[in-house]
Amino acid sequence: MQDKPLKGVKVADFTRLFAGPFCTMLLADLGADVVKIEAPEGDPIRHQGPPFYDGKSMGFLAVNRNKRSVVLDAKDPKQLALTRQLAEKADIVVENFRPGVMERMGLGYAELSAKNPRQIYASISGMGATGPLRDKGAFDLTIQAEGGFMSLTGEPDGAPIKLGTSVFDLVCGQYALSAILTALYQRERTGRGSYVETSLFEGLVSYLVDAGLEWLLMGNLRPKWGSEHASNVPYKAFKATDGWIVIGAAVQRLYEALLKVLGRTDLLQDARFTTMKDRVTHRKELYAILDAEVAKWSVAELAAKLDAANVPCAPVNTMEGVFKHPQTLARNMRVEARKQDGTTMPMIGSAIKFRDFDISSEWTAPPALGEHTEEVLSDWLGLAGVK
Repeated sequence: MQDKPLKGVKVADFTRLFAGPFCTMLLADLGADVVKIEAPEGDPIRHQGPPFYDGKSMGFLAVNRNKRSVVLDAKDPKQLALTRQLAEKADIVVENFRPGVMERMGLGYAELSAKNPRQIYASISGMGATGPLRDKGAFDLTIQAEGGFMSLTGEPDGAPIKLGTSVFDLVCGQYALSAILTALYQRERTGRGSYVETSLFEGLVSYLVDAGLEWLLMGNLRPKWGSEHASNVPYKAFKATDGWIVIGAAVQRLYEALLKVLGRTDLLQDARFTTMKDRVTHRKELYAILDAEVAKWSVAELAAKLDAANVPCAPVNTMEGVFKHPQTLARNMRVEARKQDGTTMPMIGSAIKFRDFDISSEWTAPPALGEHTEEVLSDWLGLAGVK
């Protein structure tokens, strides 16, 4: 079986919480040797809970598989010197402190690249490395608000709603990953490393897509639509007898197929709903009718009928439904990672697949704090017996 593509690539991981650790976890998934360098108290996300599993929080477990943990105290001059030596050895350094913190420790890009010109240095921040708010801290919640996403999310006339997970932490981590991989490719051509950076704020703004363009091009502020769509009808979540089902039947042939399944082809003659423009204009009247019809069905019964008619639909699954889903299992999105004691624990699989190797093979569980300190100092620096 072919080696994973980043085998042998050393990553010094100075990230904490969610965005940065997600980026470095994806590098580790691809075979990189990711060393998570932690202060004696550890990454703050280790302690966010309950719930905890094996003494680790769900947030920590979610973004730290396949890494090795080293504890070094930057307040101790000798340990800070070891930290710098590790950083200088790395092919890639990833950090998500506020701008200026790494420089104050002698771990900035200028210092490290002078010792290792091939090094790729990635900085992740809340608001970006420049600009009037460069020093402002940020969490996914505050970014969703400041970046405008919460103005789009929630029911019409309802309170602003945060998305159900820290989505824009993950978006930021993925942007950092793509920049790092691009810089690795460039290094193969030029022989030199580079500095890349991104932020939660910029990642979110880029995800405003058509809502952002609607403002830029037309000056329109898009309202909150809940599960509905501004210009597609019918397209939303409907309440069935035993749960919720989403139906996307905006295209004319799909709309007609939906009405046939529901036994309401008489609506095809209703002038209020003839075209998409008509349905968008009279959405409240149409939804009043369709809501009542869908409410007569169970989710499974209606989904089966709609699937047979090729009308896009899906049950609104809980986590139980997702991780028992046949497609989840078929696509290896539930995998096992090896724990230190030789047992395994379930993990969410990789969203990317390679034909020549199994990306989830030999995955390891997120590390205990400082679990690999001596091992890494020996592997990277040739130091034995250092604690």
